[in-house]
Amino acid sequence: MRFLDLAATSAAVTAISGRRAKVDLLAAALRDLRIDEISIGAAYLAGELRQRQTGVGYASLRDLPPPAAEPELSVTEVDAAIEELSAVAGSGSQQRRRALLAALFARSTTDEQRMLVGLFSGELRQGAQAGLLADAVARAAQVPLPLVRRALLMAGDLRAVAVAALTGGAAALGEFSLRVGRPLAPMLAQSASSVDEALGATGSPAVVDVKLDGIRIQVHRSGNDISVFTRSLDDITVRLPEVVAAVRALPARELVLDGEAIALDATGRPRPFQETASRAATRGARRRLAAGAASAAPAPSAPGSGTTTLTPYFFDLLHLDGTDLLDAPGRDRWAALAATVAPALVVGRLEVHSAEEAASAFATAIDAGQEGVVIKAPDAPYDAGRRGAAWVKVKPRHTLDLVVLAVEWGSGRRRGWLSNLHLGARDPDTGGFVMLGKTFKGLTDELLRWQTERFLDLAVERGEWVVRVRPEQVVEIAFDGVQSSSRYPGGMALRFARVVRYRDDKTAAEADTIDAVRAIHGGRPPG
Repeated sequence: MRFLDLAATSAAVTAISGRRAKVDLLAAALRDLRIDEISIGAAYLAGELRQRQTGVGYASLRDLPPPAAEPELSVTEVDAAIEELSAVAGSGSQQRRRALLAALFARSTTDEQRMLVGLFSGELRQGAQAGLLADAVARAAQVPLPLVRRALLMAGDLRAVAVAALTGGAAALGEFSLRVGRPLAPMLAQSASSVDEALGATGSPAVVDVKLDGIRIQVHRSGNDISVFTRSLDDITVRLPEVVAAVRALPARELVLDGEAIALDATGRPRPFQETASRAATRGARRRLAAGAASAAPAPSAPGSGTTTLTPYFFDLLHLDGTDLLDAPGRDRWAALAATVAPALVVGRLEVHSAEEAASAFATAIDAGQEGVVIKAPDAPYDAGRRGAAWVKVKPRHTLDLVVLAVEWGSGRRRGWLSNLHLGARDPDTGGFVMLGKTFKGLTDELLRWQTERFLDLAVERGEWVVRVRPEQVVEIAFDGVQSSSRYPGGMALRFARVVRYRDDKTAAEADTIDAVRAIHGGRPPG
């Protein structure tokens, strides 16, 4: 396939807003790919490069050669060129990389250059995220969508799933299964504003778990091999030796655990979240996150001698000694967990039969300094990667994970620092973001220092007053409500917004949507 044809599909997907029309365009492009092009083409249509590291930064994309007049590149030729570029290393590598990049862009038409810039920068804003691509793969291969979604969750690799579906159909998709050592997308929880609402979704009796203010971990063990993964499936095993030691002491030989790791003080209460985050951050994540967190608590390489120790708490068991438990009801998984993991390492949990009992458990969790509770339906399977009604979280305030679109220079004592954040919710129809207001509340001096460096790195336009940035950084915002506003394009604004923490475990594609904001504005719990 010509690379121009993929670029044309990307442009067409950008130009329309309807989900079904986007899926039709993507499916048509997938069907036209040759077998050896499927993996590459699926990645490009999802806005990703097959190569995880290319050495091409935003600055490298500023001065590009004029576009070619006629298209000549195939999909595989583009991939080969990027592969050669990503392999450059050693003396003179920067100059060599610039030459290869210029050569690729010189052979690309205007539309092809637009797509290449989007792929290299990670900003192919066409509204074609992984969810749409899963739909498109199912349609192109004429297989049931649930099979594609299930395979995607088990494999964690859209490209591999696309190849299987388009070459082997339903039978090939059925071969994907949970593999110990390979992370899978965690089950997620809906939000509710009260325990009554949560119980309305889960039914009763229900199980109430304490919602810890830590980081989500998924731990895989196969014999002596133990791996620890984050919510975003990053491998942080070397960062958490105390978690590895705790799991190595368990009697099982093969298991997959879901839980949280958290820093506690001497009384057992949670330490500030940034201390937990700084311990768990990988080197790349620390460059994005840790200046603010690390200045409050340096990120050590191992616990001990004054460093922050993280304690693991587990709330689910997905595999035990050769048996997958994903499809087992919660009560069976939790019973297996209780029989495998010492009570001291199991999250606080209580079965309730009424709203009064749930409210009491919620109050106890808040009094202990935790975020809130997660109310769970005991008969539900583990719905990996989905945010269904079987798990519902309740916090004592509204919070949303939003994306920073721009930042204003501070004044007074904040002069010289980037301070006031412009906040946006994700629009799944356009792939863009809808601004909901600004805030500088909740920012410590350490976070001000960090975010100034972070957002100058992300800057695409530096004004005297406002710095506009690439929409990549996710931040958790607490607020008291959503009000109507003619000031912003979405017609809504957050009331009394304040920063809770930066979320480097989430990408901009995982930020909360404008639909969730509309639900709160309309007095409904966001789903």
